[in-house]
Amino acid sequence: MSGLFRFSGDEDFFPGGSLYLSPGSQIDVYYPAHKRSRIAAPAIFSGFEQNQVSIDVLPDECLFEIFRCLPSGQERSACACVSKRWLGLLSNIRGEEVSGSEDKSQKVDDEGHLSRSLEGKKATDLKLAAISVGTASHGGLGKLSIHGSDFSSKVTDVGLRAIACGCPSLRVLSLWNLPSVGDSGLYEIAQSCPALEKLDLSRCPGITDKGLAAIADNCPNLIDLTIDSCSGLGNEGLKAIARCCTNLRSISIRNCSQIGDQGVAFLLAQAAGSLNKVKLQMLNITDLSLAVLGHYGTLVADLVLSGLRGVSEKGFWVMGNGKGLKKLKSLSVMSCLGMTDGALEAVGSGCPDLKQVYLSKCLLVSGKGLVSLAKSALSLESLKLEECHRINQFGFFGFLVNCGLKLKAFSVVNCLGIRDINPGSPLPSTYCSSLRSLSIHCCPGFGDSSLTLLGKFCHQLQEVELCGLSGVTDVGLLGLLQYNSAGLLKVNLSGCINITDNAVLTIVTRHGCTLESLNLDTCKNITDTSLIAVSKNCYSINDLDVSNSRVSDVGIEALASSPNHLNLQIFSIGGCSAVTDKSLASLQKLGHTLLGLSIRHCSKISSSAIDALLEQLWRCDILY
Repeated sequence: MSGLFRFSGDEDFFPGGSLYLSPGSQIDVYYPAHKRSRIAAPAIFSGFEQNQVSIDVLPDECLFEIFRCLPSGQERSACACVSKRWLGLLSNIRGEEVSGSEDKSQKVDDEGHLSRSLEGKKATDLKLAAISVGTASHGGLGKLSIHGSDFSSKVTDVGLRAIACGCPSLRVLSLWNLPSVGDSGLYEIAQSCPALEKLDLSRCPGITDKGLAAIADNCPNLIDLTIDSCSGLGNEGLKAIARCCTNLRSISIRNCSQIGDQGVAFLLAQAAGSLNKVKLQMLNITDLSLAVLGHYGTLVADLVLSGLRGVSEKGFWVMGNGKGLKKLKSLSVMSCLGMTDGALEAVGSGCPDLKQVYLSKCLLVSGKGLVSLAKSALSLESLKLEECHRINQFGFFGFLVNCGLKLKAFSVVNCLGIRDINPGSPLPSTYCSSLRSLSIHCCPGFGDSSLTLLGKFCHQLQEVELCGLSGVTDVGLLGLLQYNSAGLLKVNLSGCINITDNAVLTIVTRHGCTLESLNLDTCKNITDTSLIAVSKNCYSINDLDVSNSRVSDVGIEALASSPNHLNLQIFSIGGCSAVTDKSLASLQKLGHTLLGLSIRHCSKISSSAIDALLEQLWRCDILY
């Protein structure tokens, strides 16, 4: 019989007396009739004084033997409702200890369909015990997520033991912000849940290498391991995982001060036969780990490297020239000073299947590096740059001119080194026929001249995002689109304060048949003229945002009366001070298709009108 434990407090859930049994009476399954009364078994005696004795005077060992003889999970669940003591005992009964239990391996294979999540104050040992008992008779628990409340968390090893006893089919476990959970609880999970496939440990300082080694020894099917800010975990735990979990496919390690090259390099080398996703963030590793990755990572397809202060240009160069990352498709590098122009060229040359690159806060990457990447990474389909301030306009256009024929998306966010190109600059001799999506956010130096030049060799754009570009006017936007031969699907001009109705009129006139989404948020010069143009020319639009503009009731009425019978699903007019209660009927008419409506900060829409909208548009999510 397994060891027993008690939860704090043994008060009955149903106050008002105890369950009484007489000596020699038959014990049957107990079902409470209602909250305030208990069913008392009949006292049948012959020749003895009639004394009533409470079942709760029995020691835990006796109650344990009684409970494990209950014929079904439903009856055990009913008994668990009697008191915390009974719940604690029932949650401590393992599946193989129940009388007449089926073969354990067959049971695990057939169960594991349920998913449960506990967050904040709801995450307690008592809740976990209830989950353990309650899910056993309803398909078995397969996925459990526990998000505690930092150091006020009420989940301990006791709760994890309850889950281990009652949920042998557990396959996915996430533990976040649980300072009171340690190796003991993880050991119980490892011993009782051999089918575990995914483990996520975040901010669990009590878990050490011993707990992780227990998982490695007992859970050979582990394929996904995430470790984040676990100060007790070090290199030995990773080595144990590397030795025993031969099917490991994904590893993510972030901000663990005791983990270094010794553990990371060993793991990358040992798991080379299965590993295809690697995330290394804010770790004390050096060029050695990247060198091992570049040599052994033959199956790695997705790689994220962030905040690696100990890695130099040499580490990235060796990684690229190691010729092992033949299947790498996606690379993300953030806040790594080792990522330089030379490193970027080496990675592009050494990863022939590279399709997606994301660089953020790589302060030593310049336009020269971008041009080198364009020439070496011939399979590249998507590039996103964020806060790479050494990249200038020559690097921006040089990349587009030299990129391969597969590039589909190019995004630049908050790159302050890009300035508007000289109008007298030579034009490219060819055009980028593959680019479909262009996104430029918060680059204050990007203006009309650059957009006009882009328009002369990007003819196939379908998605355009120009956000927060105060230097862009109608001239630049129309220059970008004047040679466009593909139908625009999405246009986002939010924060372009100098765009007017003239540009919008041109866009919807030329691309109204294909346009699906139009965002004009904070375009202060947009008026009802734009909405009238949309109502007359757009046939496929389903997402329209004119928040913080000058549109009024007239424009909304035009949309509602559109001869094209607009099929709007998302409509945002937040902050439009000229919209009043007069638009109520128009909004109700549009509401036949709306799934989302924003009228926040519309000061002239009364509370009674809002109530009417809430009542009429009950299918629509309304923000007000």
